[in-house]
Parts: sequence; structure tokens; C-alpha cells
Amino acid sequence: QTLTVKSISRSDFINSYKQANVVILHKSLADDFEKFCHANDGPLPLLYRSKPGEWKCPSLSSNSDIRTDCLQYRIYEYGACTGTSTSLKDYFDQLKDMVTFYLGCSFSFEKAAHKVGVPLRNVEQKCNVSMYKTDMPCCRVASFCCNLVVTMRPIPEDQLEAVVEATYPLKDSHGAPVHIGNPGLLGIQNLSSPDYGDPVQPHPQDVPVFWACGVTGVEAVSNCKSPLAFTHSPGCMSITALKNEDAPVHNSKEIPMVHCISQNPLHYSIASETAVRKIRELESLIGIDPGDRGMKHLCCQDELLKTCLSLSHARSVLITTGFPTHFNHEPPEENDGPPGAIAMAAMLQSLEKDVVIVTDQRAMGLNKKIIEDGVQQGVLKTPVPLLSYQGDAAESALMFLCENGNLERPRFDQLIAIERAGMAADGNYYNARKVNIKHLVDPIDELFLAAHNIPGVTTTGIGDGGNELGMGKVKEAVRKHIKNGDVIACDVEADFAIVAGVSNWGGYAVACALYILNTCEIHDRYLRKAIGFPRLSKKANWASALPSITKEEKLLKILIQHGVRSGVTASLEMEVDGLPFYNVHSVIIEKLLEQIP
Repeated sequence: QTLTVKSISRSDFINSYKQANVVILHKSLADDFEKFCHANDGPLPLLYRSKPGEWKCPSLSSNSDIRTDCLQYRIYEYGACTGTSTSLKDYFDQLKDMVTFYLGCSFSFEKAAHKVGVPLRNVEQKCNVSMYKTDMPCCRVASFCCNLVVTMRPIPEDQLEAVVEATYPLKDSHGAPVHIGNPGLLGIQNLSSPDYGDPVQPHPQDVPVFWACGVTGVEAVSNCKSPLAFTHSPGCMSITALKNEDAPVHNSKEIPMVHCISQNPLHYSIASETAVRKIRELESLIGIDPGDRGMKHLCCQDELLKTCLSLSHARSVLITTGFPTHFNHEPPEENDGPPGAIAMAAMLQSLEKDVVIVTDQRAMGLNKKIIEDGVQQGVLKTPVPLLSYQGDAAESALMFLCENGNLERPRFDQLIAIERAGMAADGNYYNARKVNIKHLVDPIDELFLAAHNIPGVTTTGIGDGGNELGMGKVKEAVRKHIKNGDVIACDVEADFAIVAGVSNWGGYAVACALYILNTCEIHDRYLRKAIGFPRLSKKANWASALPSITKEEKLLKILIQHGVRSGVTASLEMEVDGLPFYNVHSVIIEKLLEQIP
């Protein structure tokens, strides 16, 4: 059976045949272009590469002729589109030395989406899909380089997981989406003005969902500037004789899951069901309440997961710690907080994120020594920059967080507080015994309050008593269930609140969860927008940054050497289920590491 684009209507595409994007290049460029496809297989899934001068494509259609199979072709000369044509037969002599690449097309997965009941607005509106150039550079090979091109389909919010699950196995048709949410995160400024195709009108409650697009190949051909090349015109693909339901399916036992990680701007992330289950187990493990203080009433599911999904997308992270609970001692700090902060910093550094630690001005010298000793002892590979914040003026927080106070140029994507004293409703800071320690605390809370007004900046609080920075998210539960909660409850809310029996455990869990996410194939592909190669070659480096019992012992010794005492919830004298509490720390770390793949 031979089909051409002229013999089938657009409305039949959903129920019919697999389509292919087309790139035709001189044979001298063919090997490099094939490598370019393999290096960027999300937008450029290679279905078939012809021999020079071969019109046919026997694996896709028994009687095809690439010179006429597309409704319209684009002609490129030295990178410029010099015209279009409905036939390439006039280029008979040139085509003898040219190679045709057939690439997967997203129209081929529309049937799968339709089959599970996902409405397709471009089909409903009888128009072409919208296509946009992004600011995401593809992996360069020789003279082939360009930014990723994506298609966009508005999808109802309650069917996001259905469309991701339906398209994920169809790798030959671009597979799962590469972005869900605000188009600005891809560098797309205006959805109503697509670079190719037609604008598609969303319905209320629809979310923009973006897939890698084969028109990326058109951009690569243009940038290559070869003397002569041909591509299909966007929306005018070659129709094969393969039915969509017969298309190869990527066999995977994994199921992708979708989670919203930000409302401003709207942003969703994807991870496998296995990764999500493991991270939920981490969250459960750290929720053990050693002193039976009522912490279980503060726990909210998936705060660890959403924090780490957000961190995984971040480029720059600010961590703050420091709780001067021993107000009559010098130094007044406790040893819960710094080890967890360093554990997170180590993993974030291994993931090539920019990390800084912010603490009180009076504690800068102490923390500098802790970090230096941590590097010397092998707990950290490189020093973490250390900053302080005093909040001297009305705009101090904004100037600290953004370049020149510009909301569109934030210095940090994520702020994390771990065992950091948090401001109560009366403006004071209290330890667990209701002692006011405000004179020892710099107003770092201001950074978290200001961050709520900066688009794209997310905040997390990690705590074990309800009086820590960020625990304002669960302040009503703190007041109701925690001793002295009506006085000590932190009033400053974070986007996510990770509750742990000991705050350090929360930091260790974050480090482990980041490792789990970044070794998850589904999440890795989503992070890199299905361009470039999987990053699993860096797995050993990430593994070396994981927390361990040995690392914690080293850090605790460093803290003791510098006069830091145990905290109320990290007392070496406590027992839990008959075990010395120090042993419980070791057991928790071991159980966290058991979740590591």
C-alpha cells in the first residue's frame, strides 16, 4: 500500500498512518547529520537513512518516492530558504548525490493521546499544531547546531499524567513531553505567535505541554549552510504505510508521574513511579519522632519530593542554617543543621549547581572553619561560599536575592533553610523552651519573605520542632500539637516544609532524593529536554557525594572541636526504642541509603 499526503485528510491522521519529517542533504554531510540525530534523539528520532540517490524507503513504505511524498518541500541554499516546491523531480541530478533522513513526527502519537481520552485542541480546531523555537541549544556535531524546536498542545490539567503516560513509550514519535508549564522557561515569549504552524487556542484549565519537534532538523539544515538541501515544509510530512498502532513501542516497566513544582511561573516536572516511591519512603523514614513531640501532626506528603524536583531544575541554590539554642554558651549553635546543610551542598555541587551558605554574621568565622575542615576531611570536595545578611535597609532582601534588585534576574532559584531559627508571630525568635534568642539571630527570614514575590524562586524549610524558618506553612499544627507551640511557632512560610525527627535527617534525605531523581531515566530526559546524551556517566561522582555514617561522624567531631554542643533533639544521652540516640542516627542513614538504586 502506498499513501501520499494528498490521499488522506488531516482529520484522518489520528486514526491512520505514521508520519515522518524529512531532511535531504549532500552525502558528504550525511554521517555528521546522523550523529547529530543520535545526539539529539528527542527531536530527531531516526527512522531511516537512505543510500545516496535512493528515492525509496522500503522499511516505511513499499512504493514510496521521496521526490513527491511530501505535500510541500523547502529548498535551502547556503542556509537560506530560497523557495518551496511540491516536487523535487526537477533536482534529479543533484539528488543522485544526496541522502534522505526520515525522522519521527509528533502527529504519530496523537492517536495514542486520543485513545486515552485526551482532547487535542489543534485537531478540534482543524489547524496545524503550534511550533516554537526555544533557547535550548542542541548538542552540536560538526557543522550541525541549532536550538531545540518544540510543538505545543494545550492539555487539560487533570489529564497531564494521562498524556505523558500515553506518549512516553513512543520514542520514535518524540516520546514524553520535554516541558510542561510556562513557555517562558523555554525562552518562548508569546504562544499566540508560533514560529511554525498555527496558533492553537487553549480552553480554561488547559496547561501548555511541549514536545520535542522534528522541525529542529530544519533549523539544523539552515544553520549548516550547505550549498543545497531540502526539508519537508513544517506540517507537510511524508506519510508512511505504517499504521500508528503498529509503531514500535519503547518497552519499559517504568511509569512516568507528573508533579507541579511551581505556580509562579507554572512548572511541572516528571519522574518515574519507582523514583517517586523511593523518595516517599525517604520522607517516611525521616518522619520518625525520637522524642514523641507530636511531629507526625506537622508532616505533609510529598514535600521532600517537590523540593527535590524543584532543586533538580535549579541552577543556583542558597542554603541557610544556624540555631543558637545554647544562648549562654559560646558558640551558641547546636550541631543539628550544619551537617545536613553540608550534605545537601555536597550533592548539589556534584550536580554542578551553584551553592552558597548564608548564616549569621557573628557565626561566619565558625562556619568558615567547619567548611574548611569539611573539605580537608573529604566531606566536601570544594569549599562552599559563605555569606551573611543583616537587612540594613528596606530593599536589602531584594538587592541580596536579585541582580540590582531586578525581579527578572534572581541570583538564586531555590532557598533552603535547615534547622534555622524562624521568626515567631510576635517578631521574636524562640528556642524550644520559649527562651527569646532574637539578639543572636540575623533577619535571614526577610530573604524568604522577599522570595515569595520573585517569580521562579522557590523556598523550603526543614525543621524538627516547628520553630524553624519555613515552618510557618504548618504553624497551625505547631500551635496545636507542639509543646509551647503557641509561642515558638515560626510565622514565616516556605513553599515546601520538610518535617523530620532531626533536621539533619531532612538534609540527608534531600541529598539521597536528588541522587535518585538524577539517576532516573525519565527525569534525566525531562531535565535535558531530550537533547544531548543521558548524564548517567556522572553517576559515580554523584554517588561519592551521598551522605554516610563516616561523613556524619567526621562532621560531628569537627563541630565538637569548635565547641558546638548537641541540640535538644540530637542529644547523645537520649534513647529511642532502647538504642542510644547516636546509634539511631546511624540506622537512619543506613536506611536512607538502602533506597539508593
